[in-house]
Amino acid sequence: MAAGAVSPAGRWLLRRRAVWQVAELAWLAPRGLHDALAMNAARSGYRVFSANSTAASTELAKRITERLGAELGKSVVYQETNGETRVEIKESVRGQDIFIIQTIPRDVNTAVMELLIMAYALKTSCARNIIGVIPYFPYSKQSKMRKRGSIVCKLLASMLAKAGLTHIITMDLHQKEIQGFFSFPVDNLRASPFLLQYIQEEIPDYRNAVIVAKSPDAAKRAQSYAERLRLGLAVIHGEAQCTEQDMDDGRHSPPMVKNATVHPGLELPLMMAKEKPPITVVGDVGGRIAIIVDDIIDDVESFVAAAEILKERGAYKIFVMATHGLLSADAPRLIEESSIDEVVVTNTVPHEVQKLQCPKIKTVDISLILSEAIRRIHNGESMAYLFRNITVDD
Repeated sequence: MAAGAVSPAGRWLLRRRAVWQVAELAWLAPRGLHDALAMNAARSGYRVFSANSTAASTELAKRITERLGAELGKSVVYQETNGETRVEIKESVRGQDIFIIQTIPRDVNTAVMELLIMAYALKTSCARNIIGVIPYFPYSKQSKMRKRGSIVCKLLASMLAKAGLTHIITMDLHQKEIQGFFSFPVDNLRASPFLLQYIQEEIPDYRNAVIVAKSPDAAKRAQSYAERLRLGLAVIHGEAQCTEQDMDDGRHSPPMVKNATVHPGLELPLMMAKEKPPITVVGDVGGRIAIIVDDIIDDVESFVAAAEILKERGAYKIFVMATHGLLSADAPRLIEESSIDEVVVTNTVPHEVQKLQCPKIKTVDISLILSEAIRRIHNGESMAYLFRNITVDD
């Protein structure tokens, strides 16, 4: 056979391929080119679902999909009469990247079960990747051993992996070491650029402000804010700050027993009891705007106490800024009756009801960074741009 000649079998294959192409075009012509492209995008693209069963909790998911120019995936999440959670996926997800947006309302355990069941439903529906977008990661305060307790955060990480999640996008984890609990990648985004922008644009005369840490544990975060805003720093230290049960860990277990039997040859050094100093403000806040920064505002009593101390020291205006505004129990009432002028939180957690109860609560939208993270992960792009000018202490 001459060079370049096509065999009879080859000619037959070429004719068959041409026939199939013509038939495919004839089938697609009535549907339109746009529909054909949409089908291809759906076949190899991504979908965004919301795992919340309450309308108030889906607000952030709607903002994210609007920025992405996409629609929320079709699913039904509801509670049966016996309290069980049921999830039904109403469209094909085979071979696609699936992003589950789950904001955590007051009913934390129900939200966790909704996320787990939806992830497992998508896994059994042959989704290619299942990425959880969990702006506020629940149980993050239970990331250390406390006496005879347990590290619940690690348990939750294992449950999410078992349910089928392959990646998580979250924001301002309570402890950055929590990322080590997971067996898959975790992108811990930061809300500080949005809060810093709010300070610069919404607080008049912010140059006369001082960044305040309400306890020594929050000093690194406060220092990061102060350095980027070129402002002073103050730290509240002393007896009034009792956070997280004095940071007990497993070394305090078992508890001391009065009549414990001691081995005659064993003489351990006597440990001095911890005694907190009187309340002190390290730094000058007189005649200044005080801006208290933290990652979570839940029980606001410590923030209210800090505001009273700052007022006594001469601060004439007090702002509280945090990423996650849980604002549990009587938080709105306590804030309204306190010396705090404004509480600024992001919409990682729904708190519309609390805003109605207390006009001092303001919200900063962070859907922009979450939508960009989704786009970059799906396209396989670097996430470094989202962490520019972000310090380790944020």
